[in-house]
Amino acid sequence: MPETARPRSRDGLRLLAIAAILVACFCALPMLAVLLAAISGGTDTVQHLLDTVLLRYTGTTLLLVALVSTGTFMIGVGAAWLVTMTRFPGARMLEIALVLPLAFPAYVLAYAYTHVLDHPGIVQATLRDVTGWGPRDYWFPEIRSVSGAAAMLVLVLYPYVYLLARAAFLQQSGTTFLAARALGSSAWGAFLKVSLPLARPAIAGGVLLAVMETIADFGTVAYFSVQTFATGIYTSWFTLFDRAGAAQLALCLLSFALLLAMLERVQRGRAKYHDPTRRAQRLPPAELRGWKAAAAMTLCGIPVLFGAVLPVIVLLFMGIGSDQDLLSPRYLGFIRNSVTLAGVAAALTVLAAISVGFFRRLKPGRLSSGAAYVARLGYAVPGGVIAVGLLVPFAAFDNALDAWMRATFDISTGLLITGSIWLLVLAYLVRFLAAALGAYEGGQSMVHANMDAAARSLGQTPIGTLRRVHLPILAPSLLTALLIVFVDVMKELPATLIMRPFNYDTLAVQAYRLASDERLDGAAVPSLVIVAMGLLPVILICRQVGRQR
Repeated sequence: MPETARPRSRDGLRLLAIAAILVACFCALPMLAVLLAAISGGTDTVQHLLDTVLLRYTGTTLLLVALVSTGTFMIGVGAAWLVTMTRFPGARMLEIALVLPLAFPAYVLAYAYTHVLDHPGIVQATLRDVTGWGPRDYWFPEIRSVSGAAAMLVLVLYPYVYLLARAAFLQQSGTTFLAARALGSSAWGAFLKVSLPLARPAIAGGVLLAVMETIADFGTVAYFSVQTFATGIYTSWFTLFDRAGAAQLALCLLSFALLLAMLERVQRGRAKYHDPTRRAQRLPPAELRGWKAAAAMTLCGIPVLFGAVLPVIVLLFMGIGSDQDLLSPRYLGFIRNSVTLAGVAAALTVLAAISVGFFRRLKPGRLSSGAAYVARLGYAVPGGVIAVGLLVPFAAFDNALDAWMRATFDISTGLLITGSIWLLVLAYLVRFLAAALGAYEGGQSMVHANMDAAARSLGQTPIGTLRRVHLPILAPSLLTALLIVFVDVMKELPATLIMRPFNYDTLAVQAYRLASDERLDGAAVPSLVIVAMGLLPVILICRQVGRQR
């Protein structure tokens, strides 16, 4: 290799290392800032929180987690088993349609079902008209409750469990299931004793993902007036102006989220997978007929009906009857702001994922693995925690810089970083980098190490190998990562509410504001646009599901 190529190679590797370490440090910054801000708050604030809201927030959050984890497990695993191991009319279509609720933010379902099921809604109004009952003559489930919030979250989060459980069932050999049946177990007994334990790691991973999304949710619980850590952080920061209290609540939520992330890593690390032997065979799907086929269609169709079809119909009727003009300059501004934030955040997040992932491939070791691990922690940190963790240090920096400029030059710099679009974009990067990194590394596994060696032998630097070899091969994976982050940013609410610049609203913020004012018909219009954007990556996932069988 020419002598000039070696310094260039070292320079390229050094640049990758610096970029990856900077990304990891920035991802760790919100967590460290929350910890320091919580400690500096003193014990008086902690005691006040214990005496007032901490126990209530803890109990409500844990109850919500228990309900959502149970619901997503039952729907996700049951639907995955039915569409994978049985055949009934409509199974092929439902196999793909069961993914559709993933496109919906939970708060959008909350708006739709409140419009239908609340006291003035069509269901209770019709019930009163038919029976002649008064408002106090009957009992009806309260949609604005912990159980109502849990139902909304279950309907949009069960696809996490469904996708992972379905993949695990497809990979299982049928010999173990047939052996259990030959030893006298019923089909239900063989499922409980053999198939379910084998799929446990994948199912546990899906449930933990749903739980993490649950503790990070703000729009649904805030609209239903359910007091959790997520709503407490926002109330402390904006309503009570208690920065120390918000930081200490954020620390509690961060600790719980990191505990869940640790559990997910431990259970995934202990899982053992073995390639099927030559004697393994795929279990043929059982044909269901009569009432069994009808029951399977009903069980698989209900989540699709209530998680996707019915909400779209309700939102369309609500939107048509509203006074919101999607083509007005005001709404075009909301769309422009949302698309700009999502596009810039997606591009920067994918670039950060490339730097971290490619550095780990070129230089495997503790440094690169540690950088990748820290970069992944963002998916376990709720948006409200990231917002508090970034606002605290950057607000302190802005204030210190402004004070120094006033004292030295008699010039006020104001808030240069706090309240800017770029700080909000960086919060999105921290929150969604794990999704982009997962998509990138999944595609990178298809690039054989011999390709890197061939490129290096031809004089390519690390950057040249990335640009000329990896990126062309990884184009589909990078496109998937871009779409996933783009749509996640479009749906994101808590960090956007806390960190957005003044008078810079997005579709998610507009939907939340209208719903908070009880203008649900108006909230349907931005909600429909968010759902339409969310269908893009879901369509890609559906196509992949269709190819897997």
